[in-house]
Amino acid sequence: MGVSRTSAIWAVIWPSLRGDPEIIWSFIPFTLSVKPMNQDLRMTSLLTYTFKNLPSTSQWALRFSMRPLSCSSQLRAAADVQTKSKQTLAKPNIRNIVVVDGVRTPFLLSGTSYKDLMPHDLARAALSGLLHRTSVPKDVVDYIIFGTVIQEVKTSNVAREAALGAGFSDKTPAHTVTMACISSNQAMTTAVSLIASGQCDVVVAGGVELMSDVPIRHSRKMRKMMLDLSKAKTLGQRLSLISKFRLNFLSPELPAVAEFSTNETMGHSADRLAAAFAISRLEQDEYALRSHSLAKKAQDEGLLSDVVPFKVPGKDTVTQDNGIRPSSLEQMAKLKPAFIKPYGTVTAANSSFLTDGASAVLILAEEKALAMGYKPKAYLRDFMYVSQDPKDQLLLGPTYATPKVLEKAGLTMNDIDAFEFHEAFSGQILANLKAMDSDWFAQNYMGRKAKVGSPPLEKFNIWGGSLSLGHPFGATGCRLVMAAANRLQKEGGQYGLVAACAAGGQGHAMIVEAYPK
Repeated sequence: MGVSRTSAIWAVIWPSLRGDPEIIWSFIPFTLSVKPMNQDLRMTSLLTYTFKNLPSTSQWALRFSMRPLSCSSQLRAAADVQTKSKQTLAKPNIRNIVVVDGVRTPFLLSGTSYKDLMPHDLARAALSGLLHRTSVPKDVVDYIIFGTVIQEVKTSNVAREAALGAGFSDKTPAHTVTMACISSNQAMTTAVSLIASGQCDVVVAGGVELMSDVPIRHSRKMRKMMLDLSKAKTLGQRLSLISKFRLNFLSPELPAVAEFSTNETMGHSADRLAAAFAISRLEQDEYALRSHSLAKKAQDEGLLSDVVPFKVPGKDTVTQDNGIRPSSLEQMAKLKPAFIKPYGTVTAANSSFLTDGASAVLILAEEKALAMGYKPKAYLRDFMYVSQDPKDQLLLGPTYATPKVLEKAGLTMNDIDAFEFHEAFSGQILANLKAMDSDWFAQNYMGRKAKVGSPPLEKFNIWGGSLSLGHPFGATGCRLVMAAANRLQKEGGQYGLVAACAAGGQGHAMIVEAYPK
């Protein structure tokens, strides 16, 4: 299709699109499938023009390009900084709830050292690591909650199996929750609710995911035949059923990271979102490089203190994450689009990778923690869950959850000292930053009078994020909370903000407050 013809098409549809990005987003698959005559021209440039001409957003791309995406002197160690004297978020007649400490196994690329394990093996390792780190007596723990997404059918309640394997009493209840990428967030807030209500004093929350061995099912036709065969009573009935067998019955059903309601993969949605918000391929690669560079720096400096070694049965001891791989923009630019081909902008380099890993945190009522002689790391304060349209706002959970949790806590963005956001894709992070910094988006999509504002990058994911550290779906939430708590302790800050998007168009945000030194 020639450039003049493309321009003519956009001249026709532009009047109906102006001012409504939701309609714009619906045209993205069309625009990305058009092959330009000039190979240097990309249809996303038209979308860039489209979004930049929307009210109140035209200057964002310029402002963002001026903000540092790489490690700078602003990110230097701040151990000598004194904790700021802000008002605590303690509320009258409500128990203070603290996190004493948290650990995680090294997060590994799927198909590597953990490939022969089962999910409960990793979850057990995280629980054992937490017991070793905190020396908490097993019989003191009132409840155990784990999050997971793709469940192993043999251990559907992986929390219970892992707890028994780690040596906890069979009298200690345990259950498993699932809420996509915020499953361990849900485990933690469930723990908070149990303690706040007085039902428990000591709860272990965590999460696990093993993408190296996901359940692959027979086709539905094959499953039905096998079940019917097990019920057949005579040889004639069995032969009759077998005669209906066809070769296509053997086609397996593979699990997909796709929305059931829309049948769209998350990567495809991320590509559309990036195009709608005019996020270029270069910006996404720059952000991914930032994540890997900061993670490598944090790893080398020993800042990832939540990682505990894990002796893999029959193999060597794993001591660190293996997905941190700083590259170069030139190398990243060579990769082909992973989802919308051939003109998409989301690639393997600017996406989080399939990861195996587990995490666990020890959560107590403050008075119980002090009575046991613990020095907590942080308070777990207000939290918020949100849901949006899973088609066009699948990955915008942080944008919707952040202003709500800040209002609930009586804080502003300026009060936050450490931001820890889940990085599913570079484009997802940059789109959220742009949406949070747009009055127009706040007014037209969120029903708010003004934008909440974008987090300053010098406070944002400065020890790396899911793009580089890895993203075991069920375990990331605990990593985010511990990263915020550990950063506050090291940097002398008081408030941290954790936020994440999740499948189904859902999201979560939580305020973490540093425990006084």
